[in-house]
Amino acid sequence: MRATSSFEPAGSPIEKEPGAIASLQHSDGEIAIDWADGRRSRFAAIWLLDNRPDGRHGPEGQRLFDVADLPEEPRIADATLACDRIAVRFIEGPTATFAVDWLRAHALDEASRAERRPPRRLWDKSLAANLPTGRYADVAKGGRALAEWLREVRDCGFALLTGVPTEPGMVCRVIELFGYVRETNYGRLFDVVSVEKPTNLAYTGLALGNHTDNPYRDPVPQLQLLHCLEAADEGGESIVVDGFQAAERLRRDQPEAFALLTRHAVPFRYVEKGAVDIQTRAPLIELDDEGAVRAVRYNNRSTAPLDLPEATVVPYYRAYRSFGRLLHDADGLVGFKLAAGDLFIVDNQRVLHGRRGFGSGRRHLQGAYADKDGLLSKLRVLEGA
Repeated sequence: MRATSSFEPAGSPIEKEPGAIASLQHSDGEIAIDWADGRRSRFAAIWLLDNRPDGRHGPEGQRLFDVADLPEEPRIADATLACDRIAVRFIEGPTATFAVDWLRAHALDEASRAERRPPRRLWDKSLAANLPTGRYADVAKGGRALAEWLREVRDCGFALLTGVPTEPGMVCRVIELFGYVRETNYGRLFDVVSVEKPTNLAYTGLALGNHTDNPYRDPVPQLQLLHCLEAADEGGESIVVDGFQAAERLRRDQPEAFALLTRHAVPFRYVEKGAVDIQTRAPLIELDDEGAVRAVRYNNRSTAPLDLPEATVVPYYRAYRSFGRLLHDADGLVGFKLAAGDLFIVDNQRVLHGRRGFGSGRRHLQGAYADKDGLLSKLRVLEGA
C-alpha cells in the first residue's frame, strides 16, 4: 500500500480526538485510515463507491442507483485529506468526498463494528433490587424521561411503568408513545382475566410457567405490554426471567446442548376450533450471523409434538429440559406484584414472563403487542435530538 496523503495534527497523541486522523493511505483497491486512538480502518474501493454521498437522495437517504450498476473492480487514483473531509478520486469514475466523522461512524474494523451492536445487559434475580421503572406522568411527556424508559427496554428487555391511569385501552396509549399496536386474532388489545370457560390458561387463576408469547406466529410479536386495572387480593405476582442470560449459561456449561437447540426447529401451534389454527417452526434459541443470541422462544403450552430426526429426539429432550430448568432457576427469577395502574413491557424475543397463581379477588390485566422497530426508531430520534 503506497501513501499518497498523510496528516498529523498538532499536539501529543493523548490530546487527539478519538475520531481524528493520524494518517491516510491508499492503494488501487482501498483506503486505510490510522485513527488518533490507535485504531486502523480499511475501506474497500467498491464500498466507498457504493456509499458515495452524491449517490443518495439526501445525506442518509435512499440510493439513486442499484448495486448491479457498480463496476466489477473500481480502482482508486488518489485520496486526499482536507480539514474534515476525505476526497477519493476513482480512476474511471467520479470523485467522492466523505466526512471524516461519517467514515469513523461506519468504520469496518472489529472494534468499531462491535460498538455499533445493540447494547445488552444480562441480568438475574439481583435486578429485583433496582427494577427499571418509569413514571407515566413523566414518560408521557416524551423527551428525556421517555428516552430513558425506552433505553431500559432496549438494554434489559424489560421495564415497569407506574401511575398509568386505570382506564381500559391505556395499554394502547402507552404503545402510541413510541410505535404502533400489533393487532392479532386476540384483537387490538386483550383482557387477561378469569372467565368461566377459558380458551387459554391465561384466563384462569392458575399459575403460568415462564414463557414467551405467541411462538406459533411468524413473525412473533416482539414486544408485549400488560397493564394492571385490578390487582388480586392475594397471589398473582408476576415473574420475569432473562432468556438471553439463561441461553448464555447453557452455551457456557453445556455447549453441545446449546448447539442442538440452535440447530433444530420446534413446531408451535395454537388452535381455536373452527376459528384459528396458527402454526410455525422455529428454534428455541436463534442466533444472528455472528453467533450472538438474537431470539428465544419457549412456551411449553404451545409446543406441538417435536418433529426431529429419530436419532436426535433423546439428546434434544436432554438439551430442552436443561434449558427449561435454567429458565425456571430461582437464581434468574425476578418477581413483583403489580398494583392497579402498573404496567410492564417485555421484549418477547428475550424475556420470559409468568405468574404465580391466585385464588381470591379479581385480577384484571389488559395486554397488547407491538414491534421493536418503532421503539428503536423513537429512541434513536430522541437520542439524536
